[in-house]
Amino acid sequence: MKIGVLTVLFSQQPLEKTLDYVAEAGLQAVELGCGNYPGNAHCDPDALLGSAAKRKALLDALKSRGLIISGLSCHGNPLHPNAKIAREHHEVHRQTVELAEKLGVARVINFSGCPGDSPRAKYPNWVTCPWPPDYSEILAWQWEEKVIPYWKEEARFAQKRKVKLCFEMHPGFVVYNPETLLRLRQACGPVIGANFDPSHLFWQGMDPVAAIRELAGAIFHFHAKDCRIDPINTERNGVLDAKPYSDEINRSWIFRTVGYGHDAAVWRDIISTLRLVGYDWVLSIEHEDSLMSLDEGFKKAVSFLQSLIIEEKPGAMWWA
Repeated sequence: MKIGVLTVLFSQQPLEKTLDYVAEAGLQAVELGCGNYPGNAHCDPDALLGSAAKRKALLDALKSRGLIISGLSCHGNPLHPNAKIAREHHEVHRQTVELAEKLGVARVINFSGCPGDSPRAKYPNWVTCPWPPDYSEILAWQWEEKVIPYWKEEARFAQKRKVKLCFEMHPGFVVYNPETLLRLRQACGPVIGANFDPSHLFWQGMDPVAAIRELAGAIFHFHAKDCRIDPINTERNGVLDAKPYSDEINRSWIFRTVGYGHDAAVWRDIISTLRLVGYDWVLSIEHEDSLMSLDEGFKKAVSFLQSLIIEEKPGAMWWA
């Protein structure tokens, strides 16, 4: 395995400076944002698709620092009921897949998206319960009329370009847990898998180790991000929490840098189980810890993961 970082964290500084900083920290990989929610400060598909020279310059800049690209990210909602938003997010997704092919990158990271409740909707509608029956009807319509048809076509588009689609299981979108990820994969094909981010599973009450085992063979990329559940607030209000992320003391949970939500034993189990199911790619740091500065949160994540990561291939079982 390797350690990398989603460079959106460093969007305020130039790519070259970011790559120097990342390499000096001892990382081996970067995940680059290509637009939609992550922005495209370090990797603009428009510019790169139109210029072989710019693509070569990017790859040369990475190679000279001993870095690889773990994936290209374009997290968005191409199923948004607002046609303008859906079209923009779709176009960025397509461009990102095309750019991945040209750069020799095998993974594009995205959200599954979330439609509205009908063709007349204005906003996404994330269904979390089956009753009253309206909700079950909405959910069936979303999957049958919007989700599966759209991603079937995009799966074909990606497969032709030898690119895997890595969906982050995130509440607010139709794929938010292993069950919904596997439902989409079964409907649209094995080119669809997970960008496994434990933080979103922690706050929903899941055990990431159990989830990793459930998704064996379907984990294509990994985000190293933690989550701290506040037991006092959760006991009063549960885990569904719409308060601003900045209201840390009153929230049921907040994102933390790795090691500050769950201890090393938990993360050792996560990393070991990844190896158990055959994942041997990058642990990509996504720093969204509102209690730490950009620099401190990143450095603590690097140090923590460097002490836990399994880098070498296992040898023969000399004892058996």
